[in-house]
Amino acid sequence: MSKRLTCDVLVVGAGMVGAACALYASRAGLDVTVVDRGPLAGGTTGTGEGNLLVSDKEPGPELELALLSGRLWAELAEEPGLGSAFEYEPKGGLVVASSADGLSALGTFAAGQRIAGVEANTVRSDQLHEVEPHLAPGMAGGVFYPQDAQVMPALAAAHLVRASTARLETGLTVTEVLRGADGAVRGVRTDRGEIHAPAVVNAAGTWGADLAALAGVHLPVLPRRGFVLVTEPLPRLVRHKVYAADYVADVASDSAALQTSPVVEGTAAGPVLIGASRERVGFDRSFSVPVVRALAAGATRLFPFLSDVRAMRAYLGFRPYMPDHLPAIGPDPRVPGLFHACGHEGAGIGLATGTGHLIARVLSDKMPDLDLAPFRPDRFPSPSPSSEEAS
Repeated sequence: MSKRLTCDVLVVGAGMVGAACALYASRAGLDVTVVDRGPLAGGTTGTGEGNLLVSDKEPGPELELALLSGRLWAELAEEPGLGSAFEYEPKGGLVVASSADGLSALGTFAAGQRIAGVEANTVRSDQLHEVEPHLAPGMAGGVFYPQDAQVMPALAAAHLVRASTARLETGLTVTEVLRGADGAVRGVRTDRGEIHAPAVVNAAGTWGADLAALAGVHLPVLPRRGFVLVTEPLPRLVRHKVYAADYVADVASDSAALQTSPVVEGTAAGPVLIGASRERVGFDRSFSVPVVRALAAGATRLFPFLSDVRAMRAYLGFRPYMPDHLPAIGPDPRVPGLFHACGHEGAGIGLATGTGHLIARVLSDKMPDLDLAPFRPDRFPSPSPSSEEAS
Protein backbone atom coordinates (compact mmCIF):
# COMPACT_ATOMS: atom_id res chain seq x y z
CA MET A 1 0.00 0.00 0.00
CA SER A 2 1.22 3.51 -0.73
CA LYS A 3 1.81 5.71 2.25
CA ARG A 4 -1.41 7.63 1.63
CA LEU A 5 -4.47 6.35 -0.22
CA THR A 6 -7.67 8.23 -1.00
CA CYS A 7 -11.09 6.77 -1.79
CA ASP A 8 -14.81 7.52 -1.40
CA VAL A 9 -15.55 4.74 1.08
CA LEU A 10 -13.27 2.78 3.39
CA VAL A 11 -14.69 -0.52 4.66
CA VAL A 12 -12.92 -1.87 7.75
CA GLY A 13 -13.33 -5.62 7.83
CA ALA A 14 -12.92 -8.16 5.03
CA GLY A 15 -15.47 -10.67 6.25
CA MET A 16 -18.78 -11.48 4.62
CA VAL A 17 -20.48 -8.23 5.66
CA GLY A 18 -17.53 -6.10 4.59
CA ALA A 19 -17.41 -7.92 1.26
CA ALA A 20 -21.11 -7.24 0.66
CA CYS A 21 -20.69 -3.58 1.58
CA ALA A 22 -17.81 -3.35 -0.90
CA LEU A 23 -19.81 -5.02 -3.66
CA TYR A 24 -22.92 -2.88 -3.41
CA ALA A 25 -21.07 0.38 -2.74
CA SER A 26 -18.82 -0.15 -5.76
CA ARG A 27 -21.83 -1.03 -7.89
CA ALA A 28 -23.34 2.28 -6.78
CA GLY A 29 -20.39 3.99 -8.45
CA LEU A 30 -18.29 4.64 -5.34
CA ASP A 31 -14.53 4.19 -5.10
CA VAL A 32 -14.12 1.62 -2.32
CA THR A 33 -11.19 0.28 -0.34
CA VAL A 34 -11.47 -2.68 2.06
CA VAL A 35 -8.90 -3.16 4.83
CA ASP A 36 -8.39 -5.94 7.34
CA ARG A 37 -5.60 -6.71 9.77
CA GLY A 38 -5.86 -10.39 8.80
CA PRO A 39 -6.68 -12.22 5.57
CA LEU A 40 -9.98 -12.02 3.73
CA ALA A 41 -12.61 -14.03 5.67
CA GLY A 42 -10.06 -14.61 8.42
CA GLY A 43 -12.45 -13.95 11.32
CA THR A 44 -16.02 -15.02 12.01
CA THR A 45 -16.77 -15.60 8.32
CA GLY A 46 -14.10 -18.25 7.98
CA THR A 47 -15.50 -20.21 10.93
CA GLY A 48 -19.17 -20.00 9.94
CA GLU A 49 -21.47 -22.59 8.39
CA GLY A 50 -22.75 -20.31 5.64
CA ASN A 51 -26.40 -20.29 6.66
CA LEU A 52 -28.89 -18.00 4.93
CA LEU A 53 -31.87 -18.42 7.24
CA VAL A 54 -35.35 -17.07 7.75
CA SER A 55 -36.52 -20.08 9.79
CA ASP A 56 -34.99 -18.93 13.09
CA LYS A 57 -36.22 -15.33 13.01
CA GLU A 58 -39.40 -13.99 14.56
CA PRO A 59 -41.42 -11.26 12.81
CA GLY A 60 -39.69 -7.92 13.09
CA PRO A 61 -36.71 -5.96 11.73
CA GLU A 62 -34.27 -8.87 11.57
CA LEU A 63 -36.70 -11.04 9.63
CA GLU A 64 -37.38 -8.20 7.20
CA LEU A 65 -33.63 -7.88 6.68
CA ALA A 66 -33.34 -11.66 6.21
CA LEU A 67 -36.07 -11.68 3.55
CA LEU A 68 -34.40 -8.80 1.69
CA SER A 69 -31.03 -10.53 1.98
CA GLY A 70 -32.44 -13.82 0.74
CA ARG A 71 -33.75 -12.17 -2.40
CA LEU A 72 -30.39 -10.50 -3.00
CA TRP A 73 -28.49 -13.76 -2.47
CA ALA A 74 -30.74 -15.44 -5.02
CA GLU A 75 -30.09 -12.62 -7.50
CA LEU A 76 -26.32 -12.91 -7.03
CA ALA A 77 -26.55 -16.66 -7.49
CA GLU A 78 -28.10 -16.07 -10.93
CA GLU A 79 -25.14 -13.99 -12.11
CA PRO A 80 -22.95 -16.00 -14.50
CA GLY A 81 -20.29 -17.91 -12.62
CA LEU A 82 -21.02 -16.33 -9.24
CA GLY A 83 -23.55 -18.63 -7.55
CA SER A 84 -21.69 -21.81 -8.49
CA ALA A 85 -18.43 -20.22 -7.37
CA PHE A 86 -19.60 -19.77 -3.80
CA GLU A 87 -21.72 -22.97 -3.68
CA TYR A 88 -25.12 -21.32 -3.29
CA GLU A 89 -27.60 -24.06 -2.39
CA PRO A 90 -31.29 -23.22 -1.83
CA LYS A 91 -31.87 -26.50 -0.02
CA GLY A 92 -34.40 -25.39 2.58
CA GLY A 93 -34.50 -25.97 6.31
CA LEU A 94 -36.44 -28.37 8.52
CA VAL A 95 -37.21 -27.53 12.14
CA VAL A 96 -38.38 -30.53 14.16
CA ALA A 97 -40.15 -30.88 17.51
CA SER A 98 -39.80 -33.94 19.72
CA SER A 99 -42.97 -33.36 21.76
CA ALA A 100 -46.55 -32.22 21.24
CA ASP A 101 -45.94 -29.10 23.32
CA GLY A 102 -42.85 -28.27 21.29
CA LEU A 103 -44.75 -28.77 18.06
CA SER A 104 -47.54 -26.47 19.25
CA ALA A 105 -45.04 -23.72 20.09
CA LEU A 106 -43.31 -24.22 16.74
CA GLY A 107 -46.66 -23.97 14.94
CA THR A 108 -47.47 -20.68 16.68
CA PHE A 109 -44.03 -19.32 15.78
CA ALA A 110 -44.43 -20.34 12.14
CA ALA A 111 -47.91 -18.80 11.92
CA GLY A 112 -46.47 -15.40 12.82
CA GLN A 113 -43.69 -15.84 10.28
CA ARG A 114 -46.18 -16.61 7.50
CA ILE A 115 -47.95 -13.31 8.13
CA ALA A 116 -44.56 -11.60 7.72
CA GLY A 117 -43.95 -13.24 4.34
CA VAL A 118 -42.12 -16.45 5.19
CA GLU A 119 -42.92 -19.74 3.50
CA ALA A 120 -43.41 -22.20 6.35
CA ASN A 121 -44.92 -25.59 5.53
CA THR A 122 -46.20 -27.83 8.31
CA VAL A 123 -44.82 -31.37 8.22
CA ARG A 124 -46.75 -34.07 10.08
CA SER A 125 -44.95 -36.74 12.04
CA ASP A 126 -45.73 -39.36 9.40
CA GLN A 127 -44.36 -37.07 6.66
CA LEU A 128 -40.98 -36.28 8.24
CA HIS A 129 -39.18 -39.22 6.62
CA GLU A 130 -40.31 -38.08 3.19
CA VAL A 131 -38.35 -34.88 3.82
CA GLU A 132 -35.43 -36.45 5.73
CA PRO A 133 -35.32 -40.25 5.34
CA HIS A 134 -32.61 -40.77 7.99
CA LEU A 135 -34.20 -38.64 10.72
CA ALA A 136 -34.72 -40.35 14.07
CA PRO A 137 -38.18 -41.92 14.55
CA GLY A 138 -40.68 -40.63 17.09
CA MET A 139 -40.56 -36.90 16.31
CA ALA A 140 -43.85 -35.07 16.83
CA GLY A 141 -43.61 -33.13 13.57
CA GLY A 142 -41.95 -30.07 12.13
CA VAL A 143 -42.00 -27.10 9.79
CA PHE A 144 -40.18 -26.93 6.46
CA TYR A 145 -38.77 -23.58 5.28
CA PRO A 146 -37.99 -23.61 1.53
CA GLN A 147 -36.39 -20.15 1.68
CA ASP A 148 -33.48 -21.32 3.84
CA ALA A 149 -30.25 -21.69 1.87
CA GLN A 150 -26.51 -22.10 2.28
CA VAL A 151 -23.26 -20.81 0.80
CA MET A 152 -19.61 -21.62 1.42
CA PRO A 153 -18.82 -18.46 3.41
CA ALA A 154 -15.12 -17.95 2.74
CA LEU A 155 -15.66 -18.50 -0.98
CA ALA A 156 -18.64 -16.16 -0.97
CA ALA A 157 -16.70 -13.35 0.68
CA ALA A 158 -13.81 -13.78 -1.75
CA HIS A 159 -16.02 -13.82 -4.82
CA LEU A 160 -18.09 -10.81 -3.75
CA VAL A 161 -14.93 -8.77 -3.30
CA ARG A 162 -13.70 -10.03 -6.66
CA ALA A 163 -17.03 -9.10 -8.29
CA SER A 164 -16.68 -5.56 -6.94
CA THR A 165 -14.23 -2.91 -8.06
CA ALA A 166 -12.93 -2.43 -4.52
CA ARG A 167 -9.27 -2.44 -3.56
CA LEU A 168 -8.46 -5.07 -0.93
CA GLU A 169 -5.66 -4.27 1.54
CA THR A 170 -5.00 -7.06 4.04
CA GLY A 171 -2.48 -7.11 6.87
CA LEU A 172 -3.31 -3.52 7.86
CA THR A 173 -4.29 -2.69 11.42
CA VAL A 174 -6.38 0.43 11.92
CA THR A 175 -4.88 2.37 14.82
CA GLU A 176 -6.89 5.60 14.65
CA VAL A 177 -10.03 7.01 13.06
CA LEU A 178 -9.06 10.40 11.66
CA ARG A 179 -11.50 13.25 12.25
CA GLY A 180 -11.53 16.86 11.15
CA ALA A 181 -12.01 19.98 13.25
CA ASP A 182 -15.77 19.63 12.76
CA GLY A 183 -15.69 16.08 14.18
CA ALA A 184 -16.42 14.42 10.85
CA VAL A 185 -14.52 11.35 9.70
CA ARG A 186 -11.76 11.95 7.17
CA GLY A 187 -10.22 8.47 7.10
CA VAL A 188 -8.07 6.19 9.23
CA ARG A 189 -4.47 5.74 10.23
CA THR A 190 -3.07 2.24 9.94
CA ASP A 191 0.24 0.69 10.90
CA ARG A 192 1.30 1.17 7.27
CA GLY A 193 0.06 4.65 6.51
CA GLU A 194 -3.09 6.73 6.25
CA ILE A 195 -6.18 6.11 4.12
CA HIS A 196 -8.33 9.16 3.52
CA ALA A 197 -12.06 8.81 2.93
CA PRO A 198 -15.12 10.87 3.87
CA ALA A 199 -16.97 7.66 4.80
CA VAL A 200 -15.72 4.80 6.99
CA VAL A 201 -17.82 1.65 7.35
CA ASN A 202 -17.31 -0.38 10.52
CA ALA A 203 -17.67 -3.98 9.32
CA ALA A 204 -15.20 -5.29 11.89
CA GLY A 205 -17.47 -8.02 13.28
CA THR A 206 -16.57 -9.07 16.80
CA TRP A 207 -14.06 -6.21 16.90
CA GLY A 208 -16.70 -3.63 15.97
CA ALA A 209 -16.70 -2.19 19.49
CA ASP A 210 -12.97 -1.52 19.26
CA LEU A 211 -13.25 0.33 15.97
CA ALA A 212 -16.19 2.34 17.28
CA ALA A 213 -14.10 3.28 20.31
CA LEU A 214 -11.34 4.56 18.03
CA ALA A 215 -13.96 6.96 16.66
CA GLY A 216 -14.98 7.94 20.19
CA VAL A 217 -18.36 6.18 20.35
CA HIS A 218 -19.82 3.27 22.29
CA LEU A 219 -21.09 0.17 20.47
CA PRO A 220 -21.68 -2.88 22.72
CA VAL A 221 -20.48 -5.70 20.44
CA LEU A 222 -19.32 -8.76 22.40
CA PRO A 223 -17.88 -12.09 21.20
CA ARG A 224 -20.11 -15.16 21.62
CA ARG A 225 -18.15 -18.38 21.16
CA GLY A 226 -19.44 -21.33 19.18
CA PHE A 227 -18.08 -24.70 18.06
CA VAL A 228 -18.70 -26.65 14.86
CA LEU A 229 -18.06 -30.37 14.44
CA VAL A 230 -17.21 -31.62 10.93
CA THR A 231 -17.64 -35.24 9.83
CA GLU A 232 -15.82 -37.20 7.17
CA PRO A 233 -17.23 -36.77 3.64
CA LEU A 234 -20.47 -38.69 3.15
CA PRO A 235 -23.10 -39.31 0.49
CA ARG A 236 -25.95 -36.82 0.79
CA LEU A 237 -27.73 -38.41 3.75
CA VAL A 238 -28.84 -35.09 5.27
CA ARG A 239 -30.78 -33.22 2.61
CA HIS A 240 -31.52 -29.94 4.38
CA LYS A 241 -30.47 -27.87 7.35
CA VAL A 242 -32.18 -29.68 10.23
CA TYR A 243 -32.42 -28.43 13.77
CA ALA A 244 -34.42 -28.88 16.94
CA ALA A 245 -37.05 -26.30 17.78
CA ASP A 246 -35.22 -25.16 20.93
CA TYR A 247 -32.41 -23.75 18.74
CA VAL A 248 -34.56 -20.65 18.14
CA ALA A 249 -34.75 -19.97 21.87
CA ASP A 250 -30.99 -20.38 22.22
CA VAL A 251 -30.36 -17.83 19.45
CA ALA A 252 -32.60 -15.29 21.19
CA SER A 253 -31.22 -15.93 24.67
CA ASP A 254 -29.35 -13.22 26.60
CA SER A 255 -27.56 -15.77 28.78
CA ALA A 256 -23.77 -15.79 28.86
CA ALA A 257 -23.77 -19.45 29.94
CA LEU A 258 -23.18 -22.38 27.62
CA GLN A 259 -26.15 -23.44 25.52
CA THR A 260 -26.24 -26.26 23.00
CA SER A 261 -29.00 -27.41 20.66
CA PRO A 262 -28.64 -29.85 17.75
CA VAL A 263 -28.18 -28.40 14.29
CA VAL A 264 -27.18 -30.72 11.43
CA GLU A 265 -26.67 -30.06 7.74
CA GLY A 266 -25.00 -31.66 4.78
CA THR A 267 -22.72 -29.76 2.42
CA ALA A 268 -22.00 -29.85 -1.29
CA ALA A 269 -18.49 -31.10 -0.53
CA GLY A 270 -19.75 -34.09 1.49
CA PRO A 271 -18.95 -33.44 5.19
CA VAL A 272 -21.84 -32.93 7.61
CA LEU A 273 -21.63 -29.80 9.77
CA ILE A 274 -22.85 -30.14 13.36
CA GLY A 275 -23.64 -27.32 15.79
CA ALA A 276 -24.67 -25.32 17.65
CA SER A 277 -23.19 -23.96 20.85
CA ARG A 278 -23.25 -20.48 22.33
CA GLU A 279 -21.42 -18.96 25.28
CA ARG A 280 -19.92 -15.60 26.17
CA VAL A 281 -16.39 -16.21 27.40
CA GLY A 282 -14.62 -13.28 25.77
CA PHE A 283 -12.06 -14.28 23.15
CA ASP A 284 -11.10 -17.48 24.95
CA ARG A 285 -10.00 -19.89 22.22
CA SER A 286 -9.66 -22.90 24.51
CA PHE A 287 -10.93 -26.12 22.98
CA SER A 288 -13.79 -27.66 24.97
CA VAL A 289 -14.21 -31.43 24.74
CA PRO A 290 -17.49 -31.35 26.76
CA VAL A 291 -19.04 -28.90 24.28
CA VAL A 292 -18.03 -30.99 21.27
CA ARG A 293 -19.37 -34.11 22.98
CA ALA A 294 -22.67 -32.33 23.57
CA LEU A 295 -22.84 -31.39 19.89
CA ALA A 296 -22.18 -34.97 18.83
CA ALA A 297 -24.80 -36.32 21.23
CA GLY A 298 -27.42 -33.86 20.00
CA ALA A 299 -26.68 -34.68 16.37
CA THR A 300 -27.03 -38.42 16.91
CA ARG A 301 -30.39 -37.87 18.59
CA LEU A 302 -31.59 -36.26 15.36
CA PHE A 303 -29.75 -38.62 13.00
CA PRO A 304 -28.83 -41.96 14.64
CA PHE A 305 -26.63 -43.02 11.68
CA LEU A 306 -24.12 -40.35 12.71
CA SER A 307 -23.07 -42.48 15.70
CA ASP A 308 -21.10 -44.64 13.23
CA VAL A 309 -19.55 -41.68 11.38
CA ARG A 310 -16.08 -40.35 12.13
CA ALA A 311 -15.50 -36.73 13.07
CA MET A 312 -12.83 -35.21 10.86
CA ARG A 313 -12.25 -32.01 12.82
CA ALA A 314 -13.83 -29.40 15.07
CA TYR A 315 -13.30 -25.66 15.14
CA LEU A 316 -14.52 -22.62 17.01
CA GLY A 317 -15.38 -19.04 16.14
CA PHE A 318 -16.83 -15.92 17.70
CA ARG A 319 -20.17 -14.40 16.76
CA PRO A 320 -20.53 -10.60 17.19
CA TYR A 321 -23.28 -10.48 19.84
CA MET A 322 -25.42 -7.40 20.54
CA PRO A 323 -27.62 -7.07 23.64
CA ASP A 324 -30.88 -6.76 21.67
CA HIS A 325 -29.85 -9.28 18.99
CA LEU A 326 -30.05 -6.70 16.21
CA PRO A 327 -27.03 -5.50 14.24
CA ALA A 328 -25.94 -1.89 13.98
CA ILE A 329 -26.56 -0.75 10.41
CA GLY A 330 -26.35 2.77 9.04
CA PRO A 331 -24.85 6.17 9.81
CA ASP A 332 -23.74 7.03 13.31
CA PRO A 333 -25.29 10.42 14.17
CA ARG A 334 -22.58 10.95 16.79
CA VAL A 335 -19.77 11.00 14.21
CA PRO A 336 -20.54 12.30 10.72
CA GLY A 337 -19.08 10.00 8.09
CA LEU A 338 -18.99 6.92 10.33
CA PHE A 339 -21.24 4.02 9.31
CA HIS A 340 -21.75 0.71 11.05
CA ALA A 341 -22.42 -2.73 9.59
CA CYS A 342 -21.68 -5.13 12.43
CA GLY A 343 -23.18 -7.04 15.35
CA HIS A 344 -25.10 -9.66 13.35
CA GLU A 345 -24.16 -12.46 15.76
CA GLY A 346 -24.54 -15.82 13.97
CA ALA A 347 -26.65 -14.43 11.14
CA GLY A 348 -24.01 -12.31 9.45
CA ILE A 349 -23.56 -14.52 6.39
CA GLY A 350 -27.27 -14.56 5.67
CA LEU A 351 -27.84 -10.86 6.44
CA ALA A 352 -24.72 -9.61 4.66
CA THR A 353 -26.26 -8.87 1.28
CA GLY A 354 -29.14 -6.86 2.73
CA THR A 355 -26.76 -5.01 5.02
CA GLY A 356 -24.39 -4.16 2.18
CA HIS A 357 -27.26 -3.04 -0.03
CA LEU A 358 -28.69 -0.78 2.70
CA ILE A 359 -25.28 0.74 3.45
CA ALA A 360 -24.74 1.45 -0.24
CA ARG A 361 -28.14 3.15 -0.51
CA VAL A 362 -27.34 5.44 2.42
CA LEU A 363 -23.84 6.18 1.12
CA SER A 364 -25.41 7.17 -2.22
CA ASP A 365 -27.96 9.45 -0.52
CA LYS A 366 -30.81 7.17 -1.61
CA MET A 367 -33.77 5.97 0.42
CA PRO A 368 -33.00 2.57 2.00
CA ASP A 369 -35.37 -0.32 1.33
CA LEU A 370 -35.99 -0.87 5.05
CA ASP A 371 -36.48 1.43 8.02
CA LEU A 372 -33.05 1.68 9.64
CA ALA A 373 -34.36 3.04 12.95
CA PRO A 374 -34.30 -0.37 14.72
CA PHE A 375 -30.65 -0.78 13.71
CA ARG A 376 -29.48 2.67 14.85
CA PRO A 377 -25.95 2.38 16.26
CA ASP A 378 -26.63 5.00 18.93
CA ARG A 379 -29.63 3.15 20.43
CA PHE A 380 -27.58 1.91 23.39
CA PRO A 381 -26.79 4.21 26.32
CA SER A 382 -23.13 4.86 26.94
CA PRO A 383 -21.83 3.07 30.04
CA SER A 384 -21.27 5.17 33.13
CA PRO A 385 -17.70 5.60 34.38
CA SER A 386 -18.49 3.40 37.41
CA SER A 387 -19.73 0.52 35.24
CA GLU A 388 -16.66 0.79 33.02
CA GLU A 389 -14.42 0.58 36.09
CA ALA A 390 -16.40 -2.44 37.34
CA SER A 391 -15.97 -4.24 34.03
